[in-house]
Amino acid sequence: METSSFKNAVAANWLRMSAQHSNEGGMPDEQDSLLGGAKFAAGTEPPTVLLVEDNQINQVVALEFLAVMGLRSRLAKNGLEALASCKASPPDLVLMDIQMPGMDGLECTRQLRELQATGALPAFPILALTAHALESDIAASMAAGMDEHLTKPLDFVALRGRLGRWLALPGLKS
Repeated sequence: METSSFKNAVAANWLRMSAQHSNEGGMPDEQDSLLGGAKFAAGTEPPTVLLVEDNQINQVVALEFLAVMGLRSRLAKNGLEALASCKASPPDLVLMDIQMPGMDGLECTRQLRELQATGALPAFPILALTAHALESDIAASMAAGMDEHLTKPLDFVALRGRLGRWLALPGLKS
């Protein structure tokens, strides 16, 4: 079921991501204030989170949560897009879905960790983001090289707490 608020959220995310892309990752000050982005000290940029997610509703929810936290975000819809995005511009953190078409999150994480091990990419945390919460699922995420395992549906407070372990977030002590 598609509601007008869902359509508005999709439009807001598209606008935000378009602005970030057209400014090579930066957003003008007036858009920061309009979109609720947190201000960082002069000359510093908020951390960038790469969301790797194929489901449109999960994309909208996660991107809105990241925006409310004052973080910059990029989107990849599968593991292949995530690899390309990380090679082009390494993020500060990756939120990685596990089940996706093409390359899944586990294989993508293994390949990112290999690139990091060889020095082709800098180190950054990778957090699993999945509906699978069994001990075997968590073990598979950790074995692939993930740093943490978060379950869906996303909870804003829990996500902010987990991201606060790895990134300097506005309003959180690091």
